[in-house]
Amino acid sequence: MAEQPKSGAVESGDESPRAERSPRFSASIDRALKSFSELYDDAPVRWPEISCLLLIIVLCDVTIYRGAGFAGYAALVAGVSVLLAAGVPSKRPQRASWVFAILVAGAAVRLVWCGSGLSFAAGVVVMFGFAMSLVGRTPYLIHAAVFASQTFAAGHAGLNHYWTSMSRLRPPARVQNVLAFVLPVFALLVFGTLFLFANPDLLKTVGAQLSEVFATIGTWIQTVAPAPFEILFCIAVGWITVGLLRPILPSAHDEADPEPSEPAETDKTDQRPTPLFEAFRNTLFMVVGLFSVYLVFEFQTLWFREFPKGFHYSGYAHEGAAWLTVALALATVMLSLMFRGSVLNDPRLSKLRKLSWLWSIENVILALAVYNRLSIYVNFNGMTRMRTVAVLGMTAVLVGFLLVVRKISKGHDFRWLVRRQLWTVAFAVYLYAVLPVDAWVMRHNVQRVLAGDLTPAVQISVHQTSAEGVLQLLPLTRCDDEIIREGVKAVLAQYQNNSENFATRRKALGWTSRQFADDELLRVLQKSQADWSDYKDEPRRSTAITRFHEYAYQWF
Repeated sequence: MAEQPKSGAVESGDESPRAERSPRFSASIDRALKSFSELYDDAPVRWPEISCLLLIIVLCDVTIYRGAGFAGYAALVAGVSVLLAAGVPSKRPQRASWVFAILVAGAAVRLVWCGSGLSFAAGVVVMFGFAMSLVGRTPYLIHAAVFASQTFAAGHAGLNHYWTSMSRLRPPARVQNVLAFVLPVFALLVFGTLFLFANPDLLKTVGAQLSEVFATIGTWIQTVAPAPFEILFCIAVGWITVGLLRPILPSAHDEADPEPSEPAETDKTDQRPTPLFEAFRNTLFMVVGLFSVYLVFEFQTLWFREFPKGFHYSGYAHEGAAWLTVALALATVMLSLMFRGSVLNDPRLSKLRKLSWLWSIENVILALAVYNRLSIYVNFNGMTRMRTVAVLGMTAVLVGFLLVVRKISKGHDFRWLVRRQLWTVAFAVYLYAVLPVDAWVMRHNVQRVLAGDLTPAVQISVHQTSAEGVLQLLPLTRCDDEIIREGVKAVLAQYQNNSENFATRRKALGWTSRQFADDELLRVLQKSQADWSDYKDEPRRSTAITRFHEYAYQWF
């Protein structure tokens, strides 16, 4: 009897923590489920969403699994974007949706005209950005990568939601009266079959026709029937598409940009000196002076002068421009790191900002110097793809520097800067992927050769180009220089042979491999083939091309 209170005390002491832990555990589970439900888009399932999902699966199957080229990819990028816009159950589009719709259209046009792997990658990226903007999220570059990766988890949650919603999913109103059509047709088939069996001659004739129809249907089914891997591919596409239609989204607060604050020196109550002020001030004094001296030297040595024979164009205008671009990029990083943290609360910040404005002006002048060096190199021996990349890269660096200046003046934080810097780089890559770079490059070089400046002929000789670039070479068949004229004719004869072979292969592959630039090139070359009929012979053509290469290489 004396032991019972002790035993009771032990039991009560053992149950009390369990009684306390159980509600806590349940509450934590409830909070987790509530958090997930807030992230997950649980809008009701509608038939338009199901229809768009099935169409996207079919489109991806036709253009990727069964497709064979960039025309199919163009249909994929444009078609999936349109279907996503039509099928997203909870539309919260942002103003960026229109911008990304234009970018998607540009990528699709480029792919169907003269596509490349880079233009397809750009199309996929802007397609994901468009999908992100449809559901109310700003398509920052890093967030777009996260948004794309969440489609796997979101697809699982969305498919579960589809399954639980099927019982509540009613067919469209037009399908509800389907029996009014099915029953009469069923009666027609049943009684018609009975009448056929009652007439042996008629049964024999109809039977032969039905055999042909069934044989055709069987052949078609064998052609259309998916392979095992194709079924897995369609399942994966459907899974990812559900994740795009019903994404698991972070809270809007996590993605929203903070409001720009007033410059920190206006808050008199929280100002305090920072030990880094003197270091930053002295650094700015030094770079302002250094840039002033160098810009004077740059202006005297490379602006408004005739360059002597043997001038080191590659060293100054190619390698030198690259180093100056690195200097400008480094200045961008230095400024962005200086004006952050405790420095913004220093009462002497206005002095630091004045020095930064002087250095910013010098950096803009330095950017103009880089453009001048690039123009010197282009004037030396023509335009190339890589020089186009250099112009776009330099422009991206300059825009990034101007963003740093805006960050300093408007009081934006470092996250604001990083997001827009990534946008700038991504847009530069997109422009290179979508714009007709080869056409512009070749047109520039051809026009200069026809004007009497033969140096860009080396770029025509040594660099490969796409169909849109070859189209620009036709005027050179009337060039005054005999070696260039005959060499280009031989090159065009070779392109005609290649184009005819490509056309045969693409015809066998189907519409997804079509490229309108290749079609136009073949049409133009066949129309003008009389101009280079002398070079149908392979040995003669090779001799003319070799002679052209050796002649043009003097301007390399």
